[in-house]
Amino acid sequence: MSDFIFNADVRHDHGTGASRRLRHADKLPAILYGGDKPPVALTLSHNTVNMAQEKEAFYSHVLTLNVEGKQEDVIVKAIQRHPYKPKLMHIDFQRVSKNSALTTTVPLHFLNEDTCLGAKAGGTIVHLLNEVEVKCLPADLPEFIEVDIQGLDAGHSLHLHDIIVPAGVELTELGKGEESHDLSVVSVQPPKGGSEDGDEAETAESGEAE
Repeated sequence: MSDFIFNADVRHDHGTGASRRLRHADKLPAILYGGDKPPVALTLSHNTVNMAQEKEAFYSHVLTLNVEGKQEDVIVKAIQRHPYKPKLMHIDFQRVSKNSALTTTVPLHFLNEDTCLGAKAGGTIVHLLNEVEVKCLPADLPEFIEVDIQGLDAGHSLHLHDIIVPAGVELTELGKGEESHDLSVVSVQPPKGGSEDGDEAETAESGEAE
């Protein structure tokens, strides 16, 4: 059973005015689509969803919607937020099936930053990606993916192909042939002045050799 279960009502009133009235009543307009069923407009409790979405796992879990007595397994595909208030405006859910692969994003958790080889030498850790898109069956969907950077030296990077993913999980960017995008995930920038010192050392060694 999902860790996130929400009650939802089918919404029959549409349009900007209807959505505004729902928000004033602390209700959250939503849409459910995907699978072999038509899209359905829904209404959920704003405060319930707003509290749940503060948890990282909300975005990388299969959620359960109780829609008028029927359960739907879904993932979050998009959230519209108020530009300056801590308020949700609209949410998109996509149906998932336990027998069909889904595509979504999961966060990256970086391990051993305090003991990273390059950082201990004075380098700066730079996160180039904080999440990755994966394809897998719902049962195989990870809450997050760990990236161990302990052995990463200054001036080096880890790429998508370096990430170890759980069984049954595929990184969508790592396609085949021209479709492959082996993006950099994290790097360690050398300490400032390190490259210049290195150039001076090489010049001195070259002069001595001459």
